[in-house]
Amino acid sequence: MRNAVSKFLVLLLLAGCLTITPRKGMAQCSVCSRTAQQLGDKPAKSLNAGILYLMVIPFGIMGFLGYRWWKNEYGKN
Repeated sequence: MRNAVSKFLVLLLLAGCLTITPRKGMAQCSVCSRTAQQLGDKPAKSLNAGILYLMVIPFGIMGFLGYRWWKNEYGKN
């Protein structure tokens, strides 16, 4: 039990470090890329930030559901 908790904490720490690490990501498909090029620099950055924001929501929901499943499966021991 203690080993599983320590593994979970290490995984949680790693996920937290990856989440707060600043990185420049390009999250645009070819259509959005072409549109962003026509808009200019500042609106293109805002469009990219919006796409990244919308990407985080499904990952957050899946992470929450995975945590609840893990807690129900292994929390009973």
